[in-house]
Amino acid sequence: MYTSHFGLREVPFGITPDTSFFFTSPDSQEALNTLLVAARNGEGFIKITGEVGTGKTLLCRKFMATLGDDFVTAYIPNPYLEPRTLMLALADELALVLDKDVDQHQLLKAITHQLMALAQDGKRVLLCLDEAQAIPIESLEALRLLTNLETEKRKLLQIVLFGQPELNRNLALQSIRQLAQRITFHYHLGPLTRDDLEFYLAHRLRVAGFSGARLFSRGAVGALYSASGGIPRLVNILAHKALMLCYGQGRQQVSRRHVSDAVRDTLSARRPRWPWLAALALTMVAGGGLTWALNT
Repeated sequence: MYTSHFGLREVPFGITPDTSFFFTSPDSQEALNTLLVAARNGEGFIKITGEVGTGKTLLCRKFMATLGDDFVTAYIPNPYLEPRTLMLALADELALVLDKDVDQHQLLKAITHQLMALAQDGKRVLLCLDEAQAIPIESLEALRLLTNLETEKRKLLQIVLFGQPELNRNLALQSIRQLAQRITFHYHLGPLTRDDLEFYLAHRLRVAGFSGARLFSRGAVGALYSASGGIPRLVNILAHKALMLCYGQGRQQVSRRHVSDAVRDTLSARRPRWPWLAALALTMVAGGGLTWALNT
């Protein structure tokens, strides 16, 4: 691998959500602040949306790691579950030991008892649901009923929904309008800006141990932004491939060409809308025919 070649301790552009690489862009910092304020205010429902690859899972893990000891967190990464199975997953996260054939009434009673016990110990319970756009509508309604549980002071359970924009469409359904009305804090996580991307690359390289001069040329950064649209996951994929290509050629700096080659190897990367037109223009420039074309 290229790590020793570039003086790195580890691969800087992995796609696993490692919180040590969390980048505090203005957008991600505002999203994190929104989560922290909402959680500490005791809100029942909080919603974070963002396109695929914008860093919702990493934000979720950073958020849970930032909460203090007065919070008990539960995390369900795949909530495509019918109501009873979702309740069982929550019970498991709360370390409840249940009979195999526990009925719905006893299940809800056990969860309520555990939430009450944690509240008496001064703990707040927060459930984070990733990929929340996949939650069945009937399970969303079951979650709403769970947030009805409260003391005189606050909710016994807070729920944070992390999902793709399709989640908003689901929440707009008339059948679950009561849930949508309870979401008082929400944030949409967008892509990196062109300027953010420069700092993003430098941040991840620094965390990975890089201490040299500029590793990605300005042309390479521009190509990365054009091909990725600022989507962090896609930036990581392309940057990783570009580093491999650079290493394979024995070079010390990633060029625009390295990124272009990485783009050609990545199905989800953006490509020119009319590649044949770009190729034709280059051919005409090389042959001195562009002036002729413009004057005819």
